[in-house]
Amino acid sequence: MGMVGGSMDAFIGGVHRRAAIMDGEIELVCGAFSSSPEKSRATGEALYLPADRVYGNYEEMILKEKELPEGERMDFLCIVTPNHVHYGPAKMALENGFHVVCDKPLALNTQEAEELAALVDETGLLFCLTHNYTGYPMVKEARHLIQAGALGKIRKVIVEYPQGWLSTLLESTGNKQAAWRTDPARSGAAGGMGDIGTHAENLAEYITGLKITEMCADLTIFVEGRLLDDDGNVLLHFDNGAKGVMHVSQIANGEENDLNIRVYGEHGGLQWHQMEPNTLVHKTQEGVRIIRTNIGHLSESAMVHTRIPAGHPEGYLEAFANLYRNFAMAVRAYQRGEQPDPLYDFPTVHDGVRGMKFIDTVIASSESTDKWTPFMS
Repeated sequence: MGMVGGSMDAFIGGVHRRAAIMDGEIELVCGAFSSSPEKSRATGEALYLPADRVYGNYEEMILKEKELPEGERMDFLCIVTPNHVHYGPAKMALENGFHVVCDKPLALNTQEAEELAALVDETGLLFCLTHNYTGYPMVKEARHLIQAGALGKIRKVIVEYPQGWLSTLLESTGNKQAAWRTDPARSGAAGGMGDIGTHAENLAEYITGLKITEMCADLTIFVEGRLLDDDGNVLLHFDNGAKGVMHVSQIANGEENDLNIRVYGEHGGLQWHQMEPNTLVHKTQEGVRIIRTNIGHLSESAMVHTRIPAGHPEGYLEAFANLYRNFAMAVRAYQRGEQPDPLYDFPTVHDGVRGMKFIDTVIASSESTDKWTPFMS
């Protein structure tokens, strides 16, 4: 793995590095860790990389890595930069024969996202978008139960992602994470809806297997002086006739990171909370069943994404690591000329395009006086 972004003072780069090495399948061999060559070199030293594999920018890294012998050069590029620096390195990596792992959302805008998807389709290279919440064992189990018909026809989906960390104008205090996430030039057209709303959209579609077809959205900037939305409420229609509600907020004062989803069908319902990730609740009119990670007769999908004995939380890093392990398996299959095992799945560039179109549709709906806005698929 080579990495773009993720210097030692960045948050998400360290998360990706820890997740990537968890299963012993991936080694970080090079990086362009910052737009500052000095900071990139310092990060490379801290990570014990050889000086000649630490680069001043991603262009230099991609071209020099390409010159190295196969088996020595990086196999794929990992992009952990703010949104406005996703497209450039991803495009150049694909054009030079490298697979890509990219943090979400996919790009700064839909045009960039569609260009990347076209390149992936053209080259046949692999592209993983790190919607990490799809990697949890109980998310896999929920998806399996719905596919197996345990709930019958899905009628209602409620997905919520409340945070409270942007309840004040944190970006004005020098906080690096707040600054770029609330800056249209670096984050794109959406704030909270792009940052965490895309996770909620992806999780709802992944677990249910349904697609959103239209929505009625209301976006708000509550904190005075902020440039992008920090709260959003969205009514959803799905392609099977189901109805949904999405609540996304970064000004829900006192909340931590409470992504949660409830799905109701003809025969029962499912509920999962990211902050209690080992538990999936299956409800019917006859009673409640508590499903726990690595206990009982779980689906094969849930079990192959479980690492540790029951009672030990399969958490944020493990869910991330599942995506990296699955991606590594897909890269090896690609190198052998084989098709990857669909059991070991991960979000793709096309999920990323859908996420960008979700942002576009939410913004258009919020600005419209029409009740329903068709999903721009």
